[in-house]
Amino acid sequence: MIRTQIQLTPEQFEQLKRRAAANGVSMAAEIRVALDRHLRETSGNSSARGRAIAAIGGFRSGRNDVSVKHDEYLAEAFGD
Repeated sequence: MIRTQIQLTPEQFEQLKRRAAANGVSMAAEIRVALDRHLRETSGNSSARGRAIAAIGGFRSGRNDVSVKHDEYLAEAFGD
């Protein structure tokens, strides 16, 4: 491990302290978990766009005309 320092607002400190206590871990462990999550979500295919692109072709609707009637199906699904 590499030791580092960060500065938190009083509100961040209190929330972090409560969350760490609730999870039974140190505040440092809670920060590492949050940082790992943030780094995963903001890198490469973990972005919203990357996840959307990765999902292409991964689902089946059972219909063979979705590319033509997608607007109708969306309106039907959302009750428009």
